[in-house]
Amino acid sequence: MIFTPHGKHLIAGNWLAGDEFFTSQPAQGPSHDFSKGRITDVDAAVQAAEEAFWSYGYSTREERAAFLNAIADEIEARADAITEIGTQETGLPEARLQGERGRTSGQLRLFATHILSGEYLDRRHDGALPDRAPLPRPDLKMIQRPIGPVAVFGASNFPLAFSTAGGDTAAALAAGCPVVVKGHSAHPGTGEIIAEAIYAAAQRCDVHPGVFSLIQGGDRAVGSALVQHPLIKAVGFTGSLAGGRALFDLCAARPEPIPFFGELGSVNPMFILDAALTNRGEELAKGWAGSLSMGAGQFCTNPGVAVMLAGEAADRFAGTTQTALTEVPAQTMLTDGIAEAYRHGKARVAETAGVQEVLTSMCDQRNATPYLYQTSAATWLANETLAEEVFGPLGIIVTAETPDEMREVARSLHGQLTCTLHMDDDDMDTARSLLPILERKAGRVLANGFPTGVEVCDSMVHGGPYPASTNFGATSVGTLSIRRFLRPVCYQNLPDALLPEQFS
Repeated sequence: MIFTPHGKHLIAGNWLAGDEFFTSQPAQGPSHDFSKGRITDVDAAVQAAEEAFWSYGYSTREERAAFLNAIADEIEARADAITEIGTQETGLPEARLQGERGRTSGQLRLFATHILSGEYLDRRHDGALPDRAPLPRPDLKMIQRPIGPVAVFGASNFPLAFSTAGGDTAAALAAGCPVVVKGHSAHPGTGEIIAEAIYAAAQRCDVHPGVFSLIQGGDRAVGSALVQHPLIKAVGFTGSLAGGRALFDLCAARPEPIPFFGELGSVNPMFILDAALTNRGEELAKGWAGSLSMGAGQFCTNPGVAVMLAGEAADRFAGTTQTALTEVPAQTMLTDGIAEAYRHGKARVAETAGVQEVLTSMCDQRNATPYLYQTSAATWLANETLAEEVFGPLGIIVTAETPDEMREVARSLHGQLTCTLHMDDDDMDTARSLLPILERKAGRVLANGFPTGVEVCDSMVHGGPYPASTNFGATSVGTLSIRRFLRPVCYQNLPDALLPEQFS
């Protein structure tokens, strides 16, 4: 299947072009022109989503599950074309795009299975107690209900799993909420072909066409108009801290404030405890180098910081990591802007007093090569900017003089998506003292693993305290993510005939 983008928006089942266009900037292959989104496009899409909610929001679980499975089918039917346009636009290798496509269709099918069980509805019933003294109790039933139209912003680093039909969209559709996606300009062709798949699934399942719209490109005013539209009831976002915080503030400042579920990244520190460092430091160093440089370091769970006790074992760890990273070739980054931000982040770290260079290299244009630095815990604690994410394959080794100083480094952390403990049996006491700190800092705490790679399942948490995410009680990955787009409603003394179908 050969796919040539037509560059139009999908709004309520219609492919529409605007008056202005932007040209894609692929890593390889041909560029294409795409319509720029307009505020009028936002209003049309959101109005259609509100209209669709009156049928889709009250559809059965079986109907929504069939729709989610149909979207997965349509994505897989376009597999080769998705891989081709995705690799052209992002520079990601074919194997990465194929795996991400599988994850995207897999999470749609997982959510379909999950909603059929009804567990996500958290149904509760307190029966009437008419003879209770001094006052009788009415019959009370509670269930989770969909909130209405949801806005989703596509992510630069995951053109499939966190974008057009990615986790936020899949969760909202599973909950019964129509979706309006603001496509990412880094991969508009990929967004378009996925939108075609969703549209085809809607037609197959006879779903209201307003259930999904895609608005391409546009300036910041388009994104602002989307989150401020009075009919939008929640926003899903994966991206930078600056961009996410700006949208979060807009959501909070609305006449009707709405939840903003932003996943904003983190440095994902690893604490390598002494026995593990002594017994298998070389193995850990090689594993870290692989995780750090995977996908040019463009994962929100990229482990950018390794904390350990100073000494000969730490020196050997640094040397092995340096050797392993030296063998990593230059990799193409997702956009020119991301590559430029990576160079700025490298300069910020390198220019900090007390930071030593272990491995440096030359990267230009859209290429990224690894960097490795080492500093003391004292320097880390005195320079808060070292704890800011550098989006790319850059690592910092932080050496502490004592376990107490290690704990000080842990306490200094801002919110993280992940924290990792590398430990052997003799490290158990130190690990036990660190765990209460780390579980307050992160949504996922790992032992003896690397955080790159997020399993889509019931128990996964991909979120954490701010600034890892803007809502510490939510996750953007796994079946619990559906709950973001639901709210509890209590029905008092309502006849069963009037209760939502989902209560049965």
